[in-house]
Amino acid sequence: MIPQETVDKILDASRIEEVVGDFVHLKKRGTSLIGLCPFHNEKTPSFNVSVAKGIYKCFGCGKGGDSVRFVMDHEKYSYPEALKYLAQKYQIEVEEAVFTPEDQEKNDRRESLYIVSAWAAKFFQQQLWETDTGQSIGLSYFKERGYREDIIKKFELGYSPEEWDALFQQAKKEAYNEDYLEATGLTVKNEAGKVYDRFRGRVMFPIHNLTGRIIGFGGRTLKTDKNVPKYVNSPESEIYHKSNVLYGLSQAKKAIRDQDNCFLVEGYADVLSVHQAGIENVVASSGTSLTTEQIRLISRFSQNVTILYDGDAAGIKASLRGLDMILEEGLNVKVVLFPDGHDPDSYVQEVGSSAFKTYIEQHQRDFILYKTDILLKDAGTDPLKRAGVIREVVESIAKIPDSIKASVFLRECSSLLQIEERVLITELNKIRQVKQKRTPLPEPTQTLEEIADADPQLVALVQTDESQEKEIIRLLLQYGHELVHWDGITGTYIAPYVIGNLSDVEFEHPLCRSIIEAYKSELSSGNIPNEQHFIKHADAKIADLAISLVSSPYVLSENWYNKRKIYVRQESENLRSTILGGIFHLKKRKVDRILKNIREEIQKETDNDNQAILMKRYMQVKEVEKGISKFLGSVIVK
Repeated sequence: MIPQETVDKILDASRIEEVVGDFVHLKKRGTSLIGLCPFHNEKTPSFNVSVAKGIYKCFGCGKGGDSVRFVMDHEKYSYPEALKYLAQKYQIEVEEAVFTPEDQEKNDRRESLYIVSAWAAKFFQQQLWETDTGQSIGLSYFKERGYREDIIKKFELGYSPEEWDALFQQAKKEAYNEDYLEATGLTVKNEAGKVYDRFRGRVMFPIHNLTGRIIGFGGRTLKTDKNVPKYVNSPESEIYHKSNVLYGLSQAKKAIRDQDNCFLVEGYADVLSVHQAGIENVVASSGTSLTTEQIRLISRFSQNVTILYDGDAAGIKASLRGLDMILEEGLNVKVVLFPDGHDPDSYVQEVGSSAFKTYIEQHQRDFILYKTDILLKDAGTDPLKRAGVIREVVESIAKIPDSIKASVFLRECSSLLQIEERVLITELNKIRQVKQKRTPLPEPTQTLEEIADADPQLVALVQTDESQEKEIIRLLLQYGHELVHWDGITGTYIAPYVIGNLSDVEFEHPLCRSIIEAYKSELSSGNIPNEQHFIKHADAKIADLAISLVSSPYVLSENWYNKRKIYVRQESENLRSTILGGIFHLKKRKVDRILKNIREEIQKETDNDNQAILMKRYMQVKEVEKGISKFLGSVIVK
């Protein structure tokens, strides 16, 4: 058996467009990729790949899944064989192991660390919002920094009391394991065996993984004592590896995908202020040097990165070489430099949202050209320094995998560097020849098996609520993680809002019912499952349904607006109508069924008294139906 850690590593590395692209010629269409389905014969492409969601779906034959499922279906591999294939493709070493009780214990331990971290986050939030000290110190600090309450709640910010062991004592009361508290770095044990809280007297910034689970914390002191570290972060643990995490990515991934751009800043405060300014596609490296793993996280949602720097010129020059890694991963990089003394947090606080956005639009520059300009100014007229600049710039261009992009930058830099383009090309070729040591993995050559056509069976949906129930599941999958911002409701998410409003509705479709029950179970544990939770579900039928619901064969053409100036409103722009429409359409369907059954009972009933009781019940239900129909804009026939 392949260890779960290795499986996670394989799944994280596998890019759906690369895996499918080995077997299917894909073309870009809108935000998706399309091609001819390899699972059935077709002349018009109906095979879609969603890079952002990491799935494929054929709207002709119905096949769908993630990278592992594609390899299994295409190559007729078992699950372990498919994982080994992907591990070889991405050069990941696989050491199989027998699943022993010790392995089970290790998996249970990881899950326990997640649970303890989630509990600690709630503890810090309760201290912030529900205690006098938390409100007067922690909440006051956040509000003085200009953060709105919805932002504080969205990022689950908190406060850790000044007492030495407040968290530890509360954890003991609630029977949490002391070892797990220490393993996550929430508590520290000194040489004398005394246990104390790591983050005491600090405002807390929970760190989430990509799926939204809390894996660590950053704590900022509110003291002015220079001997006290300004920030204390969780140590590395079995669930937290800082080089694999970007602060704010869980909250920003949808906006990054929608805007097709990721703003990269340095710290927690930058993320919060920029996010609050209405620019939600922002993440931070949290003070650590940018890593390849972090860059690949961004690339799963966009190929465009904009670096928002502060005005420290020395810091900029020190980080230029590290940013070459972004180019090497094939991403497009732009840079914005703020005025001296300002970082993104302070600048947006000073000028406001509108001026901040305008500044970014007017001052962003391509990284290569920006780097060339900065280094040339530093070199001055010194010929040796200028030669070094030329070599360093060409080395950066050599990291760009796209030869067309590289040639464009060579031409631009030729003018800036005042040197002939052919000289730069010669230098570029020398650098690339040196780097040709790595040999690429061989492309798979197995012949594609012919798959016989099979007509999909048409299933009648007459007299069922399947369509309405599936629509509710689709809304939960796509919008469950978003905050409710209507009817005076704040601080709750769409998933619990929908589940709460459907507590009196029983789902009939078995798969929809299973997903609803999974939501209820996860919500009771304080978690909101996302679409990937169901796309990668162990039950293949649930996974297939989730993939079908979050996939669409239709993409709105940009020509509607670009050429015809016709603006088409998206459902996400008015989530109140979208969500409530889904809820009330399902309820109306259920109520119509009840009314129909009562009418049939009335016709069969011969006793006058019983008929009167049924009629009274019918009128009561009819009033409910009128209220629902009024919201939906339906016409009631009297």
